Amino acid sequence: MQRHPVILATGSYVPERVVTNAEVDALLGAPTDQWLLENVGIRERRWMAPGQTTSDLIVAAAERALARAGVTADQLDLIIVSTDTPDYLSPSTSVVVQHKLGAANAGCYDVNSACAGWVTALDQGARYLLTEPGARYVLVAGGYGMSRFLDFTDKKTANLFADGAGVALLGVGDAPGFLASNLLAVGSFHDALGIYTGGAHRPCTPENMAQFGGPKVEFVKKFPKTFNTEYWPKLMQGALDKAGLTFADVDHYYFTQLNLRTIEAMMELIGQPLTKTHWVMDKWGYTGSPCVIMALDDAIAQGKGPQPGETILFCASGGGITMAASVWKWV
Repeated sequence: MQRHPVILATGSYVPERVVTNAEVDALLGAPTDQWLLENVGIRERRWMAPGQTTSDLIVAAAERALARAGVTADQLDLIIVSTDTPDYLSPSTSVVVQHKLGAANAGCYDVNSACAGWVTALDQGARYLLTEPGARYVLVAGGYGMSRFLDFTDKKTANLFADGAGVALLGVGDAPGFLASNLLAVGSFHDALGIYTGGAHRPCTPENMAQFGGPKVEFVKKFPKTFNTEYWPKLMQGALDKAGLTFADVDHYYFTQLNLRTIEAMMELIGQPLTKTHWVMDKWGYTGSPCVIMALDDAIAQGKGPQPGETILFCASGGGITMAASVWKWV
């Protein structure tokens, strides 16, 4: 009998602390507010409290999704956590989430595909349900705690990043939910944007700490300005081709929430109305990997989410450069 992975519920969480552009400008000692509004669309963002960490954000989002679905944590078969701001280098953040959530029966692992990680994890969660006969529930979670890695001497990065988490609870339904995915990468940009101190490449030795400082997000070299407009259409097209669909067949698009201008240009490029998409970077800043599921969860909360039978598409890209698109039928 065919198993059909479906999205049962979503959940998201942002920390309580609201950080305006004016507050960030004060930390940077430079005016970036007007540029952010005009070129990116960010007005404010959320940052974690000192006692919070990435796993805490994920647990809060997960509890909301589980409650909406009427599923308990001990019913979870698998937890996949996408993050590039983990609680620790090792062990995985997913085991911390498992413990805090009380999901004693769940296996778990982390995915780090930078900001394409949640969509990549979503693909893996769907395929697990397709191939594991006894599995019923998979939690696909994304967490971002980049406020811990900001360099306030760098106005190119410190004003963009924020903290938050989003999850989708996957289950098995009677009709197809998961339709297709497509993954791409351009590894030549692995050294362009990332956190380059703290791993095996540049360990936190006294010498490295003296020269480079602690782990922080670094913008080392520029990406082509046309990268997303060049790659996102072919990324999405690859997934749609597998599903036998066109751009017009998609009812809702959820993109990486870094730049509203890019989303506007993308919808125009693929010939679709802006009403088919939703954005949250204006109030939540850039929340990396989970931003696409956070956008969907926010759309649902505002009564703008998908209706049964409609088609949704996630499209994400991140450092590396990694890219992922996934197409689903909402059930």
